[in-house]
Amino acid sequence: VAIKKINLQGLRKKELKVNELMVMKTNRNPNVVNFLDGYLVDKELWLVMEYMDGGTLSHVISKTYLSEDEMAAISRE
Repeated sequence: VAIKKINLQGLRKKELKVNELMVMKTNRNPNVVNFLDGYLVDKELWLVMEYMDGGTLSHVISKTYLSEDEMAAISRE
């Protein structure tokens, strides 16, 4: 598993993260990392999710140059 820690300070961020959580909780797809459980720890929401080797997509695309073909392949998957 992987644990995603979300800081709940700031109302706008909290609303966006709660929306993300609700989408993950209600949608199951073999091509998407699935939400397993959640815990409130101090001022953080800890989301327990399936582990995906290679890190998050946002981390990969912020650190790597992708060609248009590579972006298309990732989007398709």
